[in-house]
Amino acid sequence: MLDQVVLIAGVTVLGVLEQAYFSLQVIYARRKYSVSPPSTSGPPEFERVFRAQANCSEYFPIFIIILWVSGLFFSQGLSALCGLLYLYGRYQYFRGYAKTAHGRLAPLYFCAKVLWVLIGFSALGILGSMCRFYLDLDLKQLASSILDLTEEEGAGL
Repeated sequence: MLDQVVLIAGVTVLGVLEQAYFSLQVIYARRKYSVSPPSTSGPPEFERVFRAQANCSEYFPIFIIILWVSGLFFSQGLSALCGLLYLYGRYQYFRGYAKTAHGRLAPLYFCAKVLWVLIGFSALGILGSMCRFYLDLDLKQLASSILDLTEEEGAGL
């Protein structure tokens, strides 16, 4: 069982570390710009760091849930790869937003696309599992037979 989740577990831990890093950046910005808690307003430089961290935190539960569903029901490897891409995109988002509000846009769109891919993988994986369980129908096997793939041809993929 552990070998089936080690990659997505690793991405999860990296995501938690990334969230911790973002939180530390807010602490450093509070000190640098003299913004004491619980205040969330201050110079624009502080507010951008604060909003970048808050926005990343808001999406983190969605990311983690869909990462695990995709990894468990579709493909651990593809899900972990998407997870790493998402975390990289979020890091770029944080850095870009900390510099300028406009700097967040390209990474934001990239992360949204990765999330949609993970959502698609999750939906396909759940559909496949439901078909196997309730209909005794293996969609992978059906697709292989329709596409006339044999074990030897599919092995190189």
